[in-house]
Amino acid sequence: MNNASTKFKGLKQFFIEVGDLSYFAGRFFKEALKPPFEFKELLRQCYQMGNRSLVLVGVTGFIIGLVLTLQSRPTLIQFGAVSWMPNMVGISIVREIGPVITALICAGRIASGIGAELGSMRVTEQIDAMEVSGTNPFKYLVVTRIMATTLMLPILVIFGDLVALYGSALVENFKGNVSFLLYFNTVFDALAFGDLIPATVKSFFFGFAIGLVGCYKGYYCKKGTAGVGIAANTAVVTASLLLFFVDFIAVFVTDIFYDL
Repeated sequence: MNNASTKFKGLKQFFIEVGDLSYFAGRFFKEALKPPFEFKELLRQCYQMGNRSLVLVGVTGFIIGLVLTLQSRPTLIQFGAVSWMPNMVGISIVREIGPVITALICAGRIASGIGAELGSMRVTEQIDAMEVSGTNPFKYLVVTRIMATTLMLPILVIFGDLVALYGSALVENFKGNVSFLLYFNTVFDALAFGDLIPATVKSFFFGFAIGLVGCYKGYYCKKGTAGVGIAANTAVVTASLLLFFVDFIAVFVTDIFYDL
C-alpha cells in the first residue's frame, strides 16, 4: 500500500511539474510579445551564452570527429567501403550527432548556469526587489535568457558540426591521404536540404528547451543555499531528458514527412 501510494505521489508530482512548466512557457510567449523589449540585455545574454560556449563546443566537436572516424575506419576497410567515410561521417554529424551532443554540452553549461544565477537572485530576494521597484523581472531575466539560448544554439550547432568535420578530415588526410578539398566536396555532395533543414530547425527547439528549463528551475528556486544547488542540478537533468524527448518528436515528424 505504501509503495503504491509513493508511486501515485511521484506520478502526481510529475504531472504538476509538467503543468507548471507549460504555464511558464505560456507566460514566456505572452511576455515576449509585449513591449518594452530588452534588446540590450538580450544581446548581453547572447554573448554570455554563445561566445563563452564556443571553446567547449569546438573542442567537443573536434574530438567527436576524430573518434567517429577512427572507430569507423577499420570496419569500412574490412568491407572495402572506406571511400564512403566522408558521406557517412557528414550525414551522421549533421543529422543527429552534432545537434544532440552540442545541445547536451550546452544543457550542462548553460542550463546549470541559468538555474544557479536566477536561483541565487531568488534566494537573496533580488527578484522580489525588482518587483517592488516596478521592474518586470520575468521579462528582464527570463524572456531574454530563453530567447538568447533559442537564437544561439543553432549557431553553436553549425560551428560544432564544422569543427567535427574538420577533425574527421584530419584523420582521413593522415590515414588515407585524402585532401581536405576532396573530403569536403564529398561531404557536401552527400548532404541535401532534407538533412540540413530538420537539423537546424530542431536545434532552435533544443535551445528553447534549455533556456526554459534553466529559467524555470532558477526562477522558482526554494529558499536557502541548498535550493540553489538543487535548482542547478535539476535544471541539467530535466533539460537533458527534455532534449531527448524533443529529438524523438523531431525525428518522428521528419520521418512522417519523408513518407508523404
